[in-house]
Amino acid sequence: MSDSSTTAAGDCTEHRTPRTSVTEAEVEALVRGICFKTGPPRRLGVEVEWLVQEERRPQLPVTDDRLAAAYAALRTVPLGSALTVEPGGQLELSSPPAASLMECVGTVSADLAAVRAVLRRDGLALAGIGHDPWRLPRRFLREPRYEAMEACLDRTGPAGRAMMCASASVQVCVDAGHEEPGPLGHGRRWWLGHTLGAVLVAAFANSPMAGNTPTGWRSTRQLRWTQIGPGRAGAPALDVEPRAAWARHVLDAPVMCVRREGGPWEVPEGLTFREWTRSPRPPTRADLDYHLTTLFPPVRPRGHLELRMIDAQPGDDGWIVPLAVTAALFDDPQAAERAYRTVKPLAERALGKPAPHNPLWVAAARDGLTDPELRQAAEDCFDAALEALPRLGATTEVTDAVAAYHDRHVLRGRCPADDLLDRLRGADARAHGKDDLR
Repeated sequence: MSDSSTTAAGDCTEHRTPRTSVTEAEVEALVRGICFKTGPPRRLGVEVEWLVQEERRPQLPVTDDRLAAAYAALRTVPLGSALTVEPGGQLELSSPPAASLMECVGTVSADLAAVRAVLRRDGLALAGIGHDPWRLPRRFLREPRYEAMEACLDRTGPAGRAMMCASASVQVCVDAGHEEPGPLGHGRRWWLGHTLGAVLVAAFANSPMAGNTPTGWRSTRQLRWTQIGPGRAGAPALDVEPRAAWARHVLDAPVMCVRREGGPWEVPEGLTFREWTRSPRPPTRADLDYHLTTLFPPVRPRGHLELRMIDAQPGDDGWIVPLAVTAALFDDPQAAERAYRTVKPLAERALGKPAPHNPLWVAAARDGLTDPELRQAAEDCFDAALEALPRLGATTEVTDAVAAYHDRHVLRGRCPADDLLDRLRGADARAHGKDDLR
């Protein structure tokens, strides 16, 4: 769902922002109140990101002028989803909140068909892959936000630029859940997002290359998030009540930038938002709202929960499978309970460390479903999702797509990254006149 949209429960960015400063206590109260809006899960959304490539020669970079012309043309096309451009020129479609899985699928599918038709006229295509396998990160957008973001992230190395300019994902948005405990309670859903999230990383890993070379990770995109660091891209501790944990995380996270009118934005080093509230020039409510948009945890509470860990998927409709599986495991009570029981033993492998910087998530991103425990968990979760999808009103086409993915990948301990690596090895073998790589 786009930044301007809300689930039934609301969105933590949709508020008027008075210019008066906020205290540390006010920040904590605001974050607690606006980022977890509880109620029966009724809305679903998806944000699909794509790399934009030359249709005939995808290894070549697309010039800024061609990207700008393509996006100008796309902005004249009526869409049900919000169309935005990422820093490296990636295209993102953010669905409006949908009342059902099939409503969400229908809206985004129609929008993608319209987008592809416009791009095709200029010889461009959308590529569903989690990290650009060929080109170096190159920034397309020249805006103060991204100038500041680049300067901030460069302090931890090149991973930030790769995240900004060379990555793409499928982000599924679900409501925060009931206030009361249970399979659909907000505490359970918060915990499930961070633990089931590792299974989703492994099952849908689709970014094994960078610079035309295998990185040794099935999800290089997740590797980049771990390299950015926990303050910017990490989750809060899961052994603390969700609202308290997130409020503490927001206050202790580093400030990316201090916005200035009519001049360059300041990029402070080592300043937390908590420290800023104690300074002679404390932040305003608008500064808090902006700070929330500069944090990139794997599960981001925005009134609803934004699940950010899934790589972009291959094929025109590949994004539908992770959307359907995630919706089933979160919004069908029986499937949610089964998923919880399935992934609960995996939590021990996290060693109490937040995602994605713990051993469980590292194994998921590096090894995919070659990890035996993650493979078994994925099999059980896909089985639960397939049973639940008819109860959620999924069409035969959607359930068949999930079943096909289950058979082709999950049951074989594979993910799309393995398909990419197989094709690469086959190309290498043919280039050297060999039938295989032995």
